[in-house]
Parts: sequence; C-alpha cells; structure tokens
Amino acid sequence: MRSDNVKKGIKQAPHRSLFNALGFTEEEMDKPMIGIVSSYNEIVPGHMNLDKIVDAVRIGVAEAGGVPVVFPAIAVCDGIAMGHVGMKYSLVTRDLIADSTECMALAHQFDGLVMVPNCDKNVPGLLMAAARVNIPTVFVSGGPMLAGHLGGRKRSLSSMFEAVGAHAAGKMSDEEVKEYENKVCPTCGSCSGMYTANSMNCLTEALGMGLKGNGTIPAVYSERIKLAKHAGMKVMELLEKNIRPRDIMTKDAFMNALTVDMALGCSTNSMLHLPAIAHEAGVELNVDIANDISAKTPNLCHLAPAGPTYMEDLNEAGGVYAVMNELTKKNLLKTDLITVTGKTVAENIKGCENMNPEVIRPIDNPYSRTGGIAVLKGNLAPDSGVVKRSAVAPEMMVHEGPARVFDCEEDAIDAILGGKINPGDVVVIRYEGPKGGPGMREMLNPTSAIAGMGLGECVALITDGRFSGASRGASIGHVSPEAAVGGNIALVHEGDIIKINIPENKLDFVVSEEELAKRRAEWKPKDQGDLTGYHKRYAKLVTSANRGAILEAPED
Repeated sequence: MRSDNVKKGIKQAPHRSLFNALGFTEEEMDKPMIGIVSSYNEIVPGHMNLDKIVDAVRIGVAEAGGVPVVFPAIAVCDGIAMGHVGMKYSLVTRDLIADSTECMALAHQFDGLVMVPNCDKNVPGLLMAAARVNIPTVFVSGGPMLAGHLGGRKRSLSSMFEAVGAHAAGKMSDEEVKEYENKVCPTCGSCSGMYTANSMNCLTEALGMGLKGNGTIPAVYSERIKLAKHAGMKVMELLEKNIRPRDIMTKDAFMNALTVDMALGCSTNSMLHLPAIAHEAGVELNVDIANDISAKTPNLCHLAPAGPTYMEDLNEAGGVYAVMNELTKKNLLKTDLITVTGKTVAENIKGCENMNPEVIRPIDNPYSRTGGIAVLKGNLAPDSGVVKRSAVAPEMMVHEGPARVFDCEEDAIDAILGGKINPGDVVVIRYEGPKGGPGMREMLNPTSAIAGMGLGECVALITDGRFSGASRGASIGHVSPEAAVGGNIALVHEGDIIKINIPENKLDFVVSEEELAKRRAEWKPKDQGDLTGYHKRYAKLVTSANRGAILEAPED
C-alpha cells in the first residue's frame, strides 16, 4: 500500500506517533487509507449538504475495509460572485483546487481518494487532481437543486437573473421580483438547469469517473446518500483491482464525454474544462474537434435554460446512462472502456432505457441533428469562439449587425439596462479573457438582462470572457486570441458590422486587411492597473481559452 510509506518500518516511528495523536488504532494502521476530499462550506448552496455526503462516503469506505480521512477543498458560488470583482476569483479556483488536492494526497500518501465536489470549478479542479495523482479515485457530487415553482411553472436561477432585465424594461414589478427571489432556488444543491455544475457532474458519469446518477439524483433525495455510501465502497474495489484515473480517462473516454456533452446541450464552460482535464491526463484535446463530434451527434435534451425541463426531469427520464444508451443506437460511443464501476460502459448502460421521450428525445427524433455546442472561427475569432447552439433562438442562428463595443462587463450592463442597446445590435465585451480579466468572468448578468428586456431574439453578445451555463441566446464566448494579447476582438470599432453564422461555424467582422493592419499598429493594451496576489501570478501563467485556460510556466 502507498500509505505504508508513512505507516510501516522503524523509520516511520515518528509518523506513527503522529497517527497516534490522531487517534488511529493499530487495526486502522493495517488498512488502506482513503482520502475524502470535501468541498463542504456554508456559502455555496450546492455545497451546504456535502457534510452529509461526506459522512455517507466515510461509512461506505469503513464498511469496505478502509480508513476514511477527510480533508477540504475550497469552493466559490458563481451566482453570488456574479457581476462584481468576485467573478474574477471563480475560474482561477479550479487550479487552486487541483494544486491543493495534489499536495494533500501526495504529502500524506493516501491509497485512494473519493472526491466530493458539486459546483462549477470543483468538479473540473478535482478531476484535474485525480489525473495528476493517479491513484484509485471515485467521484460523488452533492447533486442538483430541485426547480422552483411559480404560477404553475418550474423556474431556476436563470429565470431570476432574467427577471432583473424584465424589471428594468418595466415588465415586472418589485413584488414579482421578490416572489422570484423567494421561490426559484428552493433547496440545497447545484442550480437546477443544465448549467456548468450539472454539466460537469453529468460529464463525470460520461467520462467513467462517477457512478450512475452522480449528475442527476437531486441533492435532497435519500438516494444520493446511498450513492455516496456506494462510492465509498467502490473506491476499495478499485484499489483492489488497481484501476486508476488514467486507465479510465483515456482519449476515447474524452470523445465519449464530448459526444454526451453535445447530446445533453451542456454549458459552454465544458469547452474550457474538458481540455484542461485531458491535459492533466496526458491527452491532447483540441476544441476544434467539437464541431466534428457535433456534426454527427444529435441534440437530445433541452434542459433549462434551453428549454422547460430540469435536472429532476432528466433523472426521472433515466439520467445520463439513458442518454448514453440512446447514443449507442447509432454507434456514437466507445463502449468497451473501463469505468469506476469496475465494468465497461456497455455493461453500465445496458437496460438503461429512456423513460420520457419529452425530456430525452429518441435518437431518431432529436431537437436537432447536430450537437448543442458549436466552435466558431473567422477574422473575429482566429483561434475559436464557443456558443451553446441549443440555447440560441432560430432567428439568431445567422445574424448581422453593428458592434456595440465595451471594454468591461460593467459598462455593457449599464448600457443594456439603460435602454441603449437596440434590436439588431451585437454587444462586444472584451478585456475579460483569462489574462485580460484576469480570471475570465462569466457574463450571465448581460445575457440575462438582454433576455429579460425582450432582446434575446434580436441582439447577440460576443466576448473573450465566458458564459454561465444559465446563459441563453446568441452568446458567443471564449473568443481567442483574447483582447489582452492583441486578438482581433481588441480591434473591433463601434459600428463595425459583425457577421454570425452558427450553422457554418463562422464569426467575422467586416473590415479590410489594410484597415485591420492599421488598427493593429495603433493598438495599445488596456492598462490593468497594479495586479496583486494570486491574480498577478495567474495572469502571467494562464493560457488562452481555446487551450482550456490552463496554467503554464513562462518560457525561460
């Protein structure tokens, strides 16, 4: 056992004295030591129940003959961090989570790990750590929130953000907004639509790193406690069989995850996180391949914000495994891959039928013949831009309009809520990329304001920042190269005509090569002021969005 490095032999007598201080018994010293990474805290609604999940994992580990040892991971609530400087501290935590978990796991020589994340950055951060550490590991999340209910309809956090725009447009009263406040988020759990947290928890199943139901069983269901106990038991089986994360997270597993991503209509943030996780697993994953996968993968689900269904509905319909089973009907998945169940994908999804064709469309009757995400390129995004195609109104799939240019999110919000954006406009928000932010803020406030003011079918938004999974509409993010490094988005002028063609994966602005060269010669980067602390280091090390915003040491 790896933990023998700190438990066995005369040289480890000092180590054992410290285990004695922890209350370890001699019997426990002879058993495998399993680290449980707890993302529990009291500020993130999706994490407030993780103490219960961790307790259940501990029981499962102990019942299967291991010694559970809990240590923490930080977590940021993207909703609470939204729209102010706090959002600059969201994406950056992904690497802090990965780094600190790697440090804890290797410093203390755990034999296996159970990761207990839930919200946006914890899932990819802990998957990155799992790939680095590469000891037997199982994931069990805290589960999704139940949808809220207003006026006989289900609602979620995206409805709340859009209500702000509707209020600004005079379409909602103070009292109606207050009712939304009190009802859209009724339970603990990750917010109830196919937003980033739920996208990544579902993709953890598709990757093979989570058990059945990990992405969809609601946080408040007792079934989630059972799942956590089984995760604790399962890590012991993986330890016995020596099945490790890099055995599971192979190139084919990431292709499966991208395919399921397209079928589910996941958050565009998956295009940041999957390449970063793959990088840690030693797999090269270029986002360009997303269009090839999208071209042959039908979109089967329209969960909020793309449609009126929610994670609880997907769970009742059969969950991720039912979606995967539909995909196998056209041979779209590799099914001979090993997973954390100790079985193959084919064995896992056998008999997992679609129980509700209104929630999971049959593969012969999809919402669209192509997948939920598209990667766009053109002179405005030479490397790439990303859009959640499944959440775009049909009339905005092809759009041409004048650029309305803003050098930060706050200025754009003021213009949108101030009634200064007109039908047909293309809002451009730049200097919000990984380096330029720094931290690549989510633009849920502006997209929700546009939708709430009734402009979602006639106004587009383009940014080198990113979008919450709760965003809908013609919202194109991750534009690379970003403005801070002189990408062409920095050279767009107010009034330039921007052409968007999502079916053809194109994003351009109308400007001659001569004019572009002139603008480039005159361009000066935006002054970021004196960056301090983690942001100073992050801005220096972070790569572009099309590479997953991973951190790399600067060249010597």
